[in-house]
Amino acid sequence: MAPPRRALPHNASVPEPHPPLRWDIFCQVIDNHGDLGVCWRLATALAAREQQVRLWVDDARALDWMAPAATRPTGVQVLPWTRPLDPMRLAGLPPADVWVEAFGCQIATEFIAAGAERISAANHKGLKPPVWINLEYLSAEGYVERMHGLPSPVLQGPARGWTKWFFYPGFTPATGGLLREDDLPARQAAFDRRAWLAGQGIDWQGERLISLFCYEPPALATWIAQLRGSPEPTRLLVTAGRARQAVEQVLEQENRLQRPSSQRQQLSISYLPRFTQIAYDELLWACDLNFVRGEDSLVRALWAGQPLVWHIYPQPEDNAHHAKLRAFLDWLEAPASLRQFHLAWNGIDGGALPAPDLPAWRRGVQAARQRLHAQTDLATQLLRFVARQTL
Repeated sequence: MAPPRRALPHNASVPEPHPPLRWDIFCQVIDNHGDLGVCWRLATALAAREQQVRLWVDDARALDWMAPAATRPTGVQVLPWTRPLDPMRLAGLPPADVWVEAFGCQIATEFIAAGAERISAANHKGLKPPVWINLEYLSAEGYVERMHGLPSPVLQGPARGWTKWFFYPGFTPATGGLLREDDLPARQAAFDRRAWLAGQGIDWQGERLISLFCYEPPALATWIAQLRGSPEPTRLLVTAGRARQAVEQVLEQENRLQRPSSQRQQLSISYLPRFTQIAYDELLWACDLNFVRGEDSLVRALWAGQPLVWHIYPQPEDNAHHAKLRAFLDWLEAPASLRQFHLAWNGIDGGALPAPDLPAWRRGVQAARQRLHAQTDLATQLLRFVARQTL
């Protein structure tokens, strides 16, 4: 049974109607902030359109703080992706209309076998195989437009003869788009920065605010030193986890060097707790510059419309992230200072960190956001794609 329709916030656009379907989304956690974050946002976006979603996750612990149980919508069920999956559990599950394997993970073979056996047994009833979607990583590279929506025949195994479909999120109309809630602009327009900061225990005195969500950027120590020497006071809002650990390591090194106290006064540092996805959006709205990492936070920073710096997920075995970052900067039409900052921040070249030109960076991000708002969001495109395959 589909979940009851929920009232939309004031000024929210009304999503187009789609028949309620059952979706199985598989997520193998590598970076729990990104992989699981994207899958959870997709699941909730589908549930908001009256879809039933089963999210299979091999490590769902991050959802405890990212999306606490009390805040989760009806229509989304989180299931453990154990290895192997319990055949008794599979036998009792209603069949799904759509399978989604996220970020190159492969759906469990016993799950595929159970689905194929069910289809074979009910073949005389006209039961069709599920629409099987390979939801790929986000990229601005040219191959995304060429590959998006292409079929991939299944040549072996219990589902031989079925078809997978490549579905690529992206930044252009020829791709699958980005995740975006219908009420996002209205929520951001109603946001009160000063009240939100006070609610976080931050005594904001009008200083520049920068959020930091990163891995271990090679230029972090240099950048912190630049903030300390800047004529403009700055408060750095550091997210929990690896970003905090990286900053604390830099500060420990500074203490060993006994930096004069006069050089410390231009920079204040606030360490943040783990945020829900909604609260993280609000952090991005509150700041004048956002440092983000991976995929999910990059998209949220684009919607925030503030200057951003992306710490791309490193792929040191072949440095494939170099081309990926440059393609994103090309799409963003990044000014020279922002491009150079990205390359230095990610350790791609040995250049110095340029001084941020926040007005120019902001104009570029807001122009990009305007282009993205003119495109159809990822969840809607998925629904339309599935509808075409089931005609």
